[in-house]
Amino acid sequence: MKVLLVNGSSKSAGCTFTALSEVEKTLNEEGIETEIFQLGPRPVRDCVACGKCAELDNQCVFDDDMVNELIAKAALSDGFVFGTPVYYAHPSGRILSVLDRAFYAGGAAFAHKPGAAVASARRAGTTASTDVLNKYFTIAQMPVVSSTYWNMVHGNTPEEVRKDEEGLQTMRNLAHNMAWLLKCIDAGKATGITRPENEKRYRTNFIR
Repeated sequence: MKVLLVNGSSKSAGCTFTALSEVEKTLNEEGIETEIFQLGPRPVRDCVACGKCAELDNQCVFDDDMVNELIAKAALSDGFVFGTPVYYAHPSGRILSVLDRAFYAGGAAFAHKPGAAVASARRAGTTASTDVLNKYFTIAQMPVVSSTYWNMVHGNTPEEVRKDEEGLQTMRNLAHNMAWLLKCIDAGKATGITRPENEKRYRTNFIR
């Protein structure tokens, strides 16, 4: 079993990474393989709704060595933790652009796999940010993994985040819950329980 942790910050070793590292450490203690996928400072464009991904076998037409790499890694992963810093009470534009394209082009790689959102802020805007990321999970049929408080840490520097004892405890409990759910899913597979079959999709337009 493997969990892919996506760092939606441009800083590879900042506050968001510190939170994800706490999750990763606990997952490893639970026997779960992990990988932190750094979005980093590279330029990334947004989705333009061109629809070309439907013709390209679940690949985004804009091959910037980020989104398609994420889709490929997602296909080989069993669970996900998406971390973001808070910018003006919302997730980073970087992670939103990546997830818009990755979920639109490669949604099958995420479907029915547990997901969790983690936000890092100096002070506020965390609940609004996790709410936005959670919506990717609920439209992709992904179980949402929670903790003993909202999945957030506070601090202006990694050193301050490491002093947020409740926040770090929330990260550890999140990891325990993720590991438990993954093991339950694995046990279900061993008894023959398969993913649910979706009904034929309806797309209702309300303007006639």
